[in-house]
Amino acid sequence: MKIFYALSTILLLTLQAKSQDRNPGRDTAPAIVKFYPNPATSIITFDFQRGYDKSYNLQIFNFIGKKVQEINNVSPKTTVNLNDFYRGIYIFQLKDKNGKVIDSGKFQVSK
Repeated sequence: MKIFYALSTILLLTLQAKSQDRNPGRDTAPAIVKFYPNPATSIITFDFQRGYDKSYNLQIFNFIGKKVQEINNVSPKTTVNLNDFYRGIYIFQLKDKNGKVIDSGKFQVSK
């Protein structure tokens, strides 16, 4: 029984560490966009920390991969209204003008 608890604890700590890693597989470069609050209820704000370009495109997908919102030509501080979003996990992708994903992350909507 002690082995079960030890393995469970290790597994939970590993999963928690992985969930806090926004960009797995990338080097330790700082994030381009900061988003808050997380979890969100009615709005979420995307704040560009560095390298802002007005031609960026922000896409938001639900957990099963369906695109629920797309914002072209984002501003340095973009606010998204979540009134039409259901409770759950959402994934965002920030793309440059060539369609290359330059940042991504996930956030939670809790209503």
